Amino acid sequence: MKHNLGKLLIFCMSIFMLHAGDFNYAIHVDKHHPYVKEAVLLTVDLNQTNHDIVLLFDFDLVKNDAYTFQRINIKEIDAYHASKIRYTYLFYPLKSGKVEIHFSLTQKATTDDSIAYSFSGDRDNVKTLETRNAKIDLPPLILEIQALPKGTQVVGDFALTHTVKTLDAEAFEPLPLQVTLKGLGYPPILESLLPTEGNFTRFTETPVVKASTTKQDTQSTVTYPMALSHDKSFTLKPIVIHAFNPTTQKRYALTVPAQHFNITQVNKSTLIDKVDMPSLYEVDWSWMQTLFTYLTIFVAGYLSALTWHWKSKKNKKQQNPMVEKIHHAKTPKALLQVLLSNDVTRFTQNIQELESHLYHSKTLNLKKVKESALEKII
Repeated sequence: MKHNLGKLLIFCMSIFMLHAGDFNYAIHVDKHHPYVKEAVLLTVDLNQTNHDIVLLFDFDLVKNDAYTFQRINIKEIDAYHASKIRYTYLFYPLKSGKVEIHFSLTQKATTDDSIAYSFSGDRDNVKTLETRNAKIDLPPLILEIQALPKGTQVVGDFALTHTVKTLDAEAFEPLPLQVTLKGLGYPPILESLLPTEGNFTRFTETPVVKASTTKQDTQSTVTYPMALSHDKSFTLKPIVIHAFNPTTQKRYALTVPAQHFNITQVNKSTLIDKVDMPSLYEVDWSWMQTLFTYLTIFVAGYLSALTWHWKSKKNKKQQNPMVEKIHHAKTPKALLQVLLSNDVTRFTQNIQELESHLYHSKTLNLKKVKESALEKII
């Protein structure tokens, strides 16, 4: 037991004391002085050098506002106690000057016995692999990032296409316009393409982005759906997007030429409302009159329906032969016979009052009993 404990302590010490010598690493970039938003291919190689243990790695770049990145590949050679891993990233710096790229690396050491034990369970009872983890502090990679030419909006090699559905429309009718940027480079997502000059109305939607990453760069297609409208003919000034290609180190312009739109005035005689715009500060109380009219009609209709209901009920009573029989019953006994000859359930209370008077000499108000019975007749 003591010997086993001693071996275990030696194994743990070797992990934490020798982790610096358990592997070596190499970091490569294909550009050391890239421009802002220029694609950089970054590779990290981890090679196991301590062949007495089993090594696993958990590696990634640390997120930062100074750059963006995407892992595009992991290539692993899992040789016996000689693991080799290559991580490949596509990296885009987002600001000029010195940029530090930090790394997150955790070394996980284990043994063959631990691996064999973890696989000894069945598929419904997988056992956890026990590892000794050590966080490794790798020095940051420092790059000097070149600034873009002033006014650059798009970085990469892109082409522009545009479509205008029609140049002729009626007043205030929407005029669809679509601009598409397609090419290789940092995704060309711009806040707005339309010029600020001109008093026409602008309609814009969120750009539609399609992008796929390669080892060289990002292949992007960004479509901008827009629309314009005006009450008279107008000219849309050229849309100019200033671009820069880091590969050729040349500036270029992506341009939508000027577009003239012919607007046909609407014949006001055909309009229902010939006033362009009501007074901004004039309060229109005509709705109150309309509301009062509707309320008056509603109340009158309700009262009319209520009156008809009571009249209908009264007429039904007058037409019911029971009414006449109840009226002609001069004595409690006669009224009892009338009620018993009809719907006993409906007149139960009245029948009980009459029977209490006739058989138990209780006081009775014949008039009130008749009124109660008449109320039960629909």
